[in-house]
Amino acid sequence: MIRNLNIILIFTSVFMLAGVYALKFSIENTASERTALIAEIDSQEGQLSLLKADEAVLGQPGHIEPIVRRHEMALAIAPVKQEQFGAFAALPMRPAKPNSAAMDSLFESLAAGIDPIDAILELEGIE
Repeated sequence: MIRNLNIILIFTSVFMLAGVYALKFSIENTASERTALIAEIDSQEGQLSLLKADEAVLGQPGHIEPIVRRHEMALAIAPVKQEQFGAFAALPMRPAKPNSAAMDSLFESLAAGIDPIDAILELEGIE
């Protein structure tokens, strides 16, 4: 009986040992994939910072101005004039304050149970 138990325990130990080694190799593989991804992210961040630096250089007015001057006639562009933006006089004025007496009478008629919309509809002949 004890002999059978020892054999079962030995086989169980061997299977558990194989499982632990498989788990170890799986974890090592995952760690190497993680390291490769981190290296790729670092590389892409470096490329992104390079592209941002290129954009900053290419967007400077000193870089753009010669290009604009060279193609000014073909593009039919000219410097912006202040008149293009309009004037303060063209802005609309603020609306007048609401008629508080009319609003008060509306609320009073609603409180009294009179519906002003029905009164308007009756005057128009719509019911």
